[in-house]
Amino acid sequence: MISIGKKIILASVATTLFATSSFAAQYVLKFSHVVSENTPKGQAAKFFEKRLEELSDGRIDVQVYPSKQLYNDKQVLKAIRMNSVQMACPSFSKFGKIVPQLALFDLPFLFRDVDHLHKVQDSKVGQKLKDMVTKKGIVALDFWDNNFKQLTSSRKALIKPSDAKGQKFRIMSSKVLEAQFKAVGANPQMMPFSEVYSALAQHVIDGQENTISNIYTKKFYEVQTDMSITNHGYLGYLVVMSKRFWKSLPSDLKANVKQAMKEATAKERILANQLNESQFAKIKDYAKRTGKLKIHYLTKEQITAWRKAVSPIYPQFYDNKKIGKDLIQAAINTK
Repeated sequence: MISIGKKIILASVATTLFATSSFAAQYVLKFSHVVSENTPKGQAAKFFEKRLEELSDGRIDVQVYPSKQLYNDKQVLKAIRMNSVQMACPSFSKFGKIVPQLALFDLPFLFRDVDHLHKVQDSKVGQKLKDMVTKKGIVALDFWDNNFKQLTSSRKALIKPSDAKGQKFRIMSSKVLEAQFKAVGANPQMMPFSEVYSALAQHVIDGQENTISNIYTKKFYEVQTDMSITNHGYLGYLVVMSKRFWKSLPSDLKANVKQAMKEATAKERILANQLNESQFAKIKDYAKRTGKLKIHYLTKEQITAWRKAVSPIYPQFYDNKKIGKDLIQAAINTK
């Protein structure tokens, strides 16, 4: 006969073996990103972690590393290629040298509204761009939002295109953005994002273009006198995965990854829009309280004037090595 003590020990061992065989992760997926957990990207990454672990019955252990804990956006693509991390979510600008066609999203006034933007991303156009990235050895999963860009200045209110003439605007490295500002007679100045606030405060530059979240968190609105709601361009992120890791997954787990990413993308879009609205409300409150900032809501006619002024730059990017006419026209024609 087996004693009660031995029975308890055997039962404990059996339970441990069962737990190990049933729930131990077969794959570890490290997801590295550069923002805090309370941002739309950070929250969507945590949602993806929870959802993929549920869908895979714990076979994939997702570990999210926010706030540059592992890598910054410049380093992470190399780390992805080496499979040092398995997922990342850099901004489009970080893919400029790999797939210049992603500059499609820089084209001014290409997207009629956020609904049109998402339809383009979810269409054959978006898939073609993702395929281009995947062919370069990094699996592209989906697009996540920052939001649309607005214009600000401390020199002159930007109501009509001619108001930009002679003004110095900070841009990130982009041939499209350079052409955009030159088209309205402005002087584009390439400058690191970290230097923009001081350059605006010291009037080294007159203005800049950015999303509400960037304008709010970096306090650009405090050193500008005018802000025009133009929604003229878009900033976003591309969620990518290590090709080596993707190939190692069986087909059922690949399906789990796709499903979790689809749900996380839908959630991230909602969160990004909510944050945009709440931060814009704070900027409006600042403008009302201090009187130091004027917010200009452009009419349809005024937006049309801007579109007419800058859209002639599109043909400069018809070359397939830049963006490509087919991609641009397909995006415009997306219903």
